[in-house]
Amino acid sequence: MTTLNDVAKKANVSKMTVSRVINHPEQVTDELKELVFKAMEELNYRPNVAAKALVNNRTQIIKLFILEEMDTTEPYYMNLLTGIAQELDARHYSLQLVTKNNFDIGTCDGYIMCGVREKDYDWISGANKPVVLFGENRHGYDFVDSDNKAGISLATQYAIDLKYQNVIFIGIDIDELFELSRESGYLQKMAENQMNAQIFRFGNHSRQAAKFIKENWSDFSPNTIFVCSSDRLALGIERGIIEMGGNIPNDFGITGHDGIFLDQIAFPQLTTVKQAVIEMGAACAKMLLNKIDQDGISQGSVLFEPELVIRGTTKRAE
Repeated sequence: MTTLNDVAKKANVSKMTVSRVINHPEQVTDELKELVFKAMEELNYRPNVAAKALVNNRTQIIKLFILEEMDTTEPYYMNLLTGIAQELDARHYSLQLVTKNNFDIGTCDGYIMCGVREKDYDWISGANKPVVLFGENRHGYDFVDSDNKAGISLATQYAIDLKYQNVIFIGIDIDELFELSRESGYLQKMAENQMNAQIFRFGNHSRQAAKFIKENWSDFSPNTIFVCSSDRLALGIERGIIEMGGNIPNDFGITGHDGIFLDQIAFPQLTTVKQAVIEMGAACAKMLLNKIDQDGISQGSVLFEPELVIRGTTKRAE
């Protein structure tokens, strides 16, 4: 049976280096990882993950909780899962997707929690393993998120630069930090440009946004743009404008937020604030594993810069 020593000799490195490549790949160079992985492949070496877990009193299992309703037509969480799973796989961990009712069933080494709302924090405080949240919070938990304020700020400033006369914010009717951050990004840019702010809020459903447009169509003059807090809301706004015979993007512009599939199936395709969801998923996993290795020491927060993707629902800059 091939041993760690055999791999070290084949790669012409120390046994400690091979161990570091296997257990802490983030601590070594890509060149060194490639050298060791090549030797492992040539020798058909597979780390004994079960033995390592037993020695370290670990399960090699991470539990993922998604605490909000998931729509089967929305691939947002599939992208997040991909990023988390890829990072965990590289560190020889398995991912277990569980529901809130199964919180205490089975053991694990830590938790990644998504879709957390204010009502959930009392419950989360009962976790007896390290926790990382996907989403900013006021409660001091380590988290990874997109910079929500910066994203809507980008979209709002772009709308203003395109010289749309009216810039209206369509928000999600929820008192949560991510939404308040997005709204504050809009308000800040409107104030900086000395423009009047208009905000309307709905549940995060396209049909509500479409209904809003149709019921209030006479209130919207040409050269208006709707800066939306989600692509789902933006799709509804777009549908409503089209059904009322409005011209997109010359008379009415639209921007969304998320950039995960829904923006591409719209016609015209949505200009949107794109989140790096796969990369954020990987960052959640990496943060949690570092926290586990460091006996629960706080890791702080990581905010990813969003990207404004220009498509067919906004005028082109001159």
